[in-house]
Amino acid sequence: MAGPVHYEVYVRKTAPSPWTLLMATEDRANATDTAEDVLRDKRAVAVRVTKETLDPETMAFNSVTVLTRGMPEGPKKRLVDADRQASNCLGPQDLYAPLARDLIGRVLEDWLMRNNATAWELLHRPDLVERLEASGVEVQHAIQKVAIPESQATGQATHELIRHYQKLSEQAMERVVTAGRRRVFANLADHPLAEVAQKLAGTPDRAFVMGGVLCVALAAGKGARSRLGLAMDLADIAPKDGPARALILVALEQFLCELLAVRTSLSDVLGPSLDQGASLAAVVRMVAPREIEALIARDPRFALLMPTVEGPAARLAEHLAVGEFPLLANSLARMVLRELMGPRRLRPSDAAGEIDILRVLATALTVTAGRLLSLEEVQAAFTERSKSLVTADFVQAYVVPCDTVLCEAESLTRLCENVMGPANKRAASRWLSACVTSLRFETEMRASHQRITQKLHILAGLQRSVRASALSETDEAQINGAIGAVGGTLEAEAKLIAQMGRAAAPVPQKLIALLRMAAGETSTTGPVADRAKAETLRLLRAPEARAALGAAPEAVATLRPLMKAVGLAA
Repeated sequence: MAGPVHYEVYVRKTAPSPWTLLMATEDRANATDTAEDVLRDKRAVAVRVTKETLDPETMAFNSVTVLTRGMPEGPKKRLVDADRQASNCLGPQDLYAPLARDLIGRVLEDWLMRNNATAWELLHRPDLVERLEASGVEVQHAIQKVAIPESQATGQATHELIRHYQKLSEQAMERVVTAGRRRVFANLADHPLAEVAQKLAGTPDRAFVMGGVLCVALAAGKGARSRLGLAMDLADIAPKDGPARALILVALEQFLCELLAVRTSLSDVLGPSLDQGASLAAVVRMVAPREIEALIARDPRFALLMPTVEGPAARLAEHLAVGEFPLLANSLARMVLRELMGPRRLRPSDAAGEIDILRVLATALTVTAGRLLSLEEVQAAFTERSKSLVTADFVQAYVVPCDTVLCEAESLTRLCENVMGPANKRAASRWLSACVTSLRFETEMRASHQRITQKLHILAGLQRSVRASALSETDEAQINGAIGAVGGTLEAEAKLIAQMGRAAAPVPQKLIALLRMAAGETSTTGPVADRAKAETLRLLRAPEARAALGAAPEAVATLRPLMKAVGLAA
């Protein structure tokens, strides 16, 4: 049984203000009229009236909103999760984790590029730390870029997070500078790398100290190519096996992952003459040299589009080929996928060349599927890239070099063959369908000075290419039907089949020529094939044809497969 009922009026004076109680009354009309008057007089930006019913058993009020007017309530500030009261980074050692280094690289990206350094080097080089401290507001701005989004995501106080990260950064910088002053990082000019690694193996700070030792040696490099060469020199002089070698290679891999993740660094390593597509192909050859060499050995034409990898990149490829730096190989392979799924053209000034390099990349990445990437990831990347191949801008640039409509049709057929994904196949087929169904296609084919047999042979080849493009049944039937109709018009004007039937040639020879046309080998399917089949049946019914075939059993053996292909024999 319900208890006493009353009505409460709440107001919000400004948009971010919380709801405050204005009055409580037992008269519903009085409550709603008061709320309307407050909103009309602009004493509040929003009003709300609730019905409060007392439950006699629990002595608690059940609230129901009966009126809401004014500005909508903004999103509520998130409450601080009890499990996330503390920051993700609690001590200086947490800044060395991969995700933390990635964040440092993003918030200090400009400063790191100006100083030709990576986040991993910043965390190990005293000279870089001192330079960053002297830069003024760089550290403060970086801390704000981290603290403000984290505050919005977790509900923690922004100033508390800023103070926490400021203290954390000071501790981390002091740690690196102190290590430099105490000469913790050995100079490899005085101590062999293998000896240093053996001494560090098993010590608590071995990763930090080894990182500093390697950074001292890498600091001499001025560009990405030079620094990669120095890193390969260090990998070559590392111990052959054991924990000491693992300690060195793990540290070098962290540096290489960050170095080659920068687009400008990759261009410096591979060479500035390579465009985007060739750079990606070179990266694939670098991370999977054995698979690419096997492809080239099987098809030498593959080498024409696959750029060679030389210098430090070739030395890195040798290490990757034997299974070293697995995280780097995976990182580079996924970078290739990200670029393929991005908006950048692989060859901006050469649309046909872009399709060529895409075929190379598709083949190369497919053979590496299972070791670096999954086949599903590769297919998804090329399906996404195919969306850019069926846009109006790309198609227009692709067919611009074509002088004839037949050349356009052949180019668009190749486009249909190279795109992936049902939606992209449909889009490409619409471009090809518009080409072969146009009046220009039929007019140019009729006006061509080629012989009728050559025209029909070309159109038959175009139909076979369409069938090989893996289009949907509807699109394939529509396109090949249009091509077959043009072939039928050309044959009807030339009366080719009728002339072949009346030609003074041996009957088996005429039957072979007609059956090849009926099968779509030398002519188009559709009207021409139907007329060739009908003429073949007419010849076979003639008594002289039967006599000629009876006298030439070897001709019958040649005709039987063709007759099966066109449905004239079981």
